[in-house]
Amino acid sequence: MVGVHRSASTDVWGGTVGVRFGRGARGPLAGLVVAALVSLACAGGGLAEPEAERPGAKPSAAAPEASTTRADSTTSVAEFEQDVADAQAVAERYWAAQFKESGQPFRPIRRIIPYQRDGEVSCGGQRLPRNNAVYCSQGDFIAYDVAWSVAAFRQVGDAFVFYLLGHEYAHAIQVRLGINYSFTIQQELQADCMAGAYLGDSVRSRALTLAEGDLDEFREGVAAVGDDPDQPWFAEGAHGTAEQRTDMFFRGYEGSLKECDLG
Repeated sequence: MVGVHRSASTDVWGGTVGVRFGRGARGPLAGLVVAALVSLACAGGGLAEPEAERPGAKPSAAAPEASTTRADSTTSVAEFEQDVADAQAVAERYWAAQFKESGQPFRPIRRIIPYQRDGEVSCGGQRLPRNNAVYCSQGDFIAYDVAWSVAAFRQVGDAFVFYLLGHEYAHAIQVRLGINYSFTIQQELQADCMAGAYLGDSVRSRALTLAEGDLDEFREGVAAVGDDPDQPWFAEGAHGTAEQRTDMFFRGYEGSLKECDLG
């Protein structure tokens, strides 16, 4: 069970969330230009965005509250929703700290949108299918299939939720930094590395506490969304094999953002 340390303050610069790379020094995002590129990216092979606001869409989350750690073993939908909110809040505070260290303004994503049906959410006219989670730059949001995500949460564990949100949020950061690779697999493996860095750094800063088995959940969850071994690496939509994805995730987890080729 991933534990989240909550602070009573909602100041995104406060608390223990987000690793600093030396006072007065420029961090790993230094020199990268923030750009508003149109980019569709996902953890499991799809892409998307909503054509209009809809009930249930979650705006950018506030920082977690109170200085406690939630650590139970239930797998209810309510716990899943809390984990999504916690993961979003920790990711936003982490990336806000990195951008501040590099002297750049940070803009959180606009919202997170759960959906239940094929075509319920779309991005630029492209409808999002079931069994997916995506980031869409045109609306600056993350969307996920509730049934698929909750099933993965129950099968793999709550650590998967933090990885999934971290991967999609990494795509939002790539857009903000103007990163645009020639091949999908490059974008996706970098996002896995960045998700690992956000989680590893948050554990080291004690923003997150891992329970026994959580590292195995990360490994199992990342491997579960790997491409079929026969998928050509250069194919549009390729994300990387299970081995490639877990390798990049743990490079970021253990070595932070310097392993993620951010410049």
